[in-house]
Amino acid sequence: MDVEEYVERVLQCVESVPRGRVTTYGAIAEVVGEVMGGGGPRQVGSIMASYGGPVPWWRVVRADGSLPPSHQDEARQCYLEEGTPLRPSGNVDITKAFWRPMSRGRDAGR
Repeated sequence: MDVEEYVERVLQCVESVPRGRVTTYGAIAEVVGEVMGGGGPRQVGSIMASYGGPVPWWRVVRADGSLPPSHQDEARQCYLEEGTPLRPSGNVDITKAFWRPMSRGRDAGR
């Protein structure tokens, strides 16, 4: 697996998430892994930590709809601006906001 290509596919996947919707580290790992082989949610998280600044990083959350606490304030503002469904806890309402990327560069909502 070419690391640079894997990073690029992860970032492309993040860029394809529509405004007001989110996906998970695991969903990205699943889709990119189908094409590239290997990788998991932690690897996607590592890529996002290192290279995710220029893409809409707040649209990638944990499976429970949360982000690391250090990202909550900035992400919450983005969620409010985009109309992302939130729970009273402040986490994303994953059942309403989840968007599933499709493999091979094609996109589809759920």
